[in-house]
Order: sequence, then C-alpha cells, then structure tokens
Amino acid sequence: MVALWPLIAVAWESGMPHLVGLMLIGAGLYAGYRALTHIAGRTTEGMQRAEADVRQRSVPEKHLGTLEYDPISGVYRPVDRR
Repeated sequence: MVALWPLIAVAWESGMPHLVGLMLIGAGLYAGYRALTHIAGRTTEGMQRAEADVRQRSVPEKHLGTLEYDPISGVYRPVDRR
C-alpha cells in the first residue's frame, strides 16, 4: 500500500478519482485473495492432521469368518467349526 500512495496522489490531483477507486478495489481484492488462500491452506493442513490421527487411533477390523442365520433368534452368528 505504501508503494501505491504516490500513484494515488498523482491520480487524485489530475482529476481521476475513479482510477484511485479502482486501485483501492484491486488492492482490496488482492488482499482478500491472499487471506482466503492462507485460510484454505491452514484448513487443509488441519484436515490432514485430523485424518492421520483418526487413522492412527482406529481399531482394526475383526474378522468373524462365515456368518450363518439363526432363525430362532433372527440374527446372524459366526459358524462354529470346532
């Protein structure tokens, strides 16, 4: 913004306030773009850390083998092959 100050002063004195407005809008849009990029990067990093944490704490699957329907209780149970 400091580098734009001499340009703003010259444009204002020469009767082009619309140019000053366009420069300020452009600077604001650029600052907003940079801020959103920064926020998106932080969010992505946070999501990656959270996913890694969940993967690390997850319980491995328990393989029950073949399941067989029990008509009396109405549920599936592991087949007893002893």
